[in-house]
Amino acid sequence: MERALEHDVAVRPQGNGHPCNIQPRAIYCPSAIDVLTPWLEPEVCALRTSIKVQTTLSYDQVWEALKDTDQDPANSANVILLYSGRSRSKSSNGGGVDDWNREHVWAKSHGDFGTANGPGTDVHHLRPEDVSVNSLRGNKDFDSGGGTVAEAPGCYTDADSFEPRNAVKGDVARMILYMAIRYEGDDGWPNLEPNDSVSNGSAPYLGRISKLLAWNDLDPPDAFERRRNQRIYERWQGNRNPFVDHPEWARAIWS
Repeated sequence: MERALEHDVAVRPQGNGHPCNIQPRAIYCPSAIDVLTPWLEPEVCALRTSIKVQTTLSYDQVWEALKDTDQDPANSANVILLYSGRSRSKSSNGGGVDDWNREHVWAKSHGDFGTANGPGTDVHHLRPEDVSVNSLRGNKDFDSGGGTVAEAPGCYTDADSFEPRNAVKGDVARMILYMAIRYEGDDGWPNLEPNDSVSNGSAPYLGRISKLLAWNDLDPPDAFERRRNQRIYERWQGNRNPFVDHPEWARAIWS
């Protein structure tokens, strides 16, 4: 992952052969790492180390996790679907036309990690979504523009990109940034990196980073997203998405 340093010197990617050996100053908490703009390599390594240790879920366990993490605040029997914003019964999960299923916000074909335990089951980027909307998004990168999505008001899509509704643009951005920090290629999984392309195919990249950073600024974490982060930490994985706690860290890293 290349990140800008002082004098525009790029950080060396932390992939195979370059493990992060810097110990975090504390187990991750909101004050674990000082804000530097831009961050230096030790700070990035410390952040990653502090979120890397986690409980790994099976793909079946993801169903139950999502029923908890994405519970409708107004109806505990339902979940909120990410792109459409609809409230859907928790029991309506599956593969049918009117069901909801497990949307990989970092499309699983971008790095070809599938649904294997690891990035394929990391609930920090898995969300409930209507089966047909999930299929329409497919493995497209994120960008602005396109035609309207009938079943997801406020969303737009074209041949190579998908734009989520305004209320979750920041959520999407912070999930992508979490995946880029968490999975850097030194633990048997692909080195996931955001870039500014919408033609990434099966490469372990996802764009556009310029849009994601803008969405992170425009749509700060709300109570739903903060609760979700806390539930994942307390009950399911034992790690946090640091960009939910500190969205300002995004531009400190990708400056």
